[in-house]
Amino acid sequence: MAVVGAGAVGGYFGGLLARSGAPVVMVGRQPFVDAVRTSGLLLDTLHFREVVKVEATTELSAARGADLVLFCVKTPDNARTARELAPVLGQHSIAVSLQNGVDNVDQLRAAAGIEATPAVVYVAASVPGPGQVKHVGRGDLIVGSVNERAKSAAEVFERASIPCRISDNIDGELWTKLIWNCALNAISAVGQARYGRIAENADARALIAEIVDEVLAVATAAQIRLSGFEDRQAAMAGAMQVATQMANAFSSTAQDIQRGRKTEIDSLNGFIARRGAELGVATPVNRALATLVKLREGT
Repeated sequence: MAVVGAGAVGGYFGGLLARSGAPVVMVGRQPFVDAVRTSGLLLDTLHFREVVKVEATTELSAARGADLVLFCVKTPDNARTARELAPVLGQHSIAVSLQNGVDNVDQLRAAAGIEATPAVVYVAASVPGPGQVKHVGRGDLIVGSVNERAKSAAEVFERASIPCRISDNIDGELWTKLIWNCALNAISAVGQARYGRIAENADARALIAEIVDEVLAVATAAQIRLSGFEDRQAAMAGAMQVATQMANAFSSTAQDIQRGRKTEIDSLNGFIARRGAELGVATPVNRALATLVKLREGT
């Protein structure tokens, strides 16, 4: 098994696979590789703190012929990484996109012909230092649609005690998470606030309601069948539940800004702004937040 993009998400789920006894190679940046080769991968989770021995490299060629590939790179790197990865995938390799956003599978197909399995990721994790993963909330997956590749991937995750369910409405599941990403990520990034602080602030909750209204309007125009969160009340409740469950976490967007890295905002609020423009739906709040985040990241 291979993890392509061994950051917080890839490190957490790949680390759990390795801890369960699966042979795993992680492809990451040089500081991560050096740390893991020297001291192993430190998983500091809600349930245990353990060093896991795992192979680490900077070379994508190490994923050659892997049965399962966890595709975890940041969305701006999709096309480049897909083109490098495609030649080393085996005929029966299963690539699973563990990424934010709703159109990653389309991007991988367009860039390199990779037919990836989409997954919705619910985990609060960070990388406090090279070769370290700090887990502070949840850690479950949804894959789809109902087919043999999704079933095979789900079985692998379940064997590693990673909760995973298969959905016959994976687009709706992806958009449901997009609602919450749009509602929370940019606010956390611009305000440098943890989720719990956002949930406790009345003005922040009012802002979230406006964000949610815009995302729901775009989803309706795009004819997306959301998974149980079709109105503002339900979507707000879901966002607040996520914020409460992950109260101590900064969003991944906030973490990227803290590290001076390019964010995935173009796949979140920026995506809603673009899709809204295509469908004739006004999205001023999402557009403003996307602009502010890009100003913070300097791009």
